[in-house]
Amino acid sequence: MTSEAHIHAVGYTAAGPVSDARSFVSAAIPAPSPGPRDLLVAVRATSVNPVDVKVRARTPPSHGFRVLGFDAAGVVIGVGSAVAGFAVGDEVYYAGALDRPGSNADLQVVDERIVARKPSAFSFADAAALPLTALTAYEGLADKLQLTESSEGTLLMVGGAGGVGSMVIQLVRSLYPGVHVIATASRRESATWVRDLGAHDVVDHHGDVVAQLAQAAPEGVDWIFTTNSHGQLPTYVSVLKPFGQIVAIDDPSHVDVVSLKPKALTWHWEFMFARSLHQAADLDRQGAMLARVAELAESGRIRTTATTVLVGRTADNLREAHRLVESGSVIGKVVLADPAGPAPTL
Repeated sequence: MTSEAHIHAVGYTAAGPVSDARSFVSAAIPAPSPGPRDLLVAVRATSVNPVDVKVRARTPPSHGFRVLGFDAAGVVIGVGSAVAGFAVGDEVYYAGALDRPGSNADLQVVDERIVARKPSAFSFADAAALPLTALTAYEGLADKLQLTESSEGTLLMVGGAGGVGSMVIQLVRSLYPGVHVIATASRRESATWVRDLGAHDVVDHHGDVVAQLAQAAPEGVDWIFTTNSHGQLPTYVSVLKPFGQIVAIDDPSHVDVVSLKPKALTWHWEFMFARSLHQAADLDRQGAMLARVAELAESGRIRTTATTVLVGRTADNLREAHRLVESGSVIGKVVLADPAGPAPTL
């Protein structure tokens, strides 16, 4: 690798709407070099998450051009001097880090501790749909709610047909057999999707949720995992049992925590980038979680959530992917995959 080596990437030059020409720009950028704990990955597929949309729309690039993209699947083509768990040629998947260049590029460097080998039975596109949402779901269920194989109760998944909801449903059914999962979905196709993933019951979040849950869970729910909590706290307080818990992943403008006190309810924030942003001592837990998800995928207990695959890492395709995610109507995940062929090299 030389300092003159360049790679293709798609980034943005100004924060703004999806229609702004500056929101998706193709460019040749210097090829990255791995640090001691890094892998150099030839990216073969990426997926788009709401965090991509939020950052692109709200956060100006600090150096005039920023490459986004967090989920990725690809092939290791280089390793840092202190890497012990991976080798050149390994097929991997990961969710990246918020404070490092993203996966919308031919090559990316990523800390080995947040990487796992991709499920061998999955294509790169199918694998790239999973990491960020799988980690968000896994951390919320295991670290925040502290569910175990012996846990029993009812969990309400608000936003069941989205990327995170789709993984929460699957992980609950795979890891926590005593947990009854109710998913919210407002469209017929969304309800079909969450039932196919394993939801025991479905409620329409555009209807009277309290009344519907009185039928589906007459004794109340033990846990709520929510992707859209804005204005919903009165409903959550109403349907939760005393000592119930809420995991939220969105950005509500206000949370009235005092309203949680009469039932001694607990509010958790789940933010899967926190471990990498703060270089947590257990950073390698994310790699271990992804390895476990890969095992579940290999055994057929988890399926991909990729529903829309756009071929080619182009500015036009990335714009379309962001447009779809911004619409709020996507079931599962939108993925960008490289055309079939050998992995990029330097």
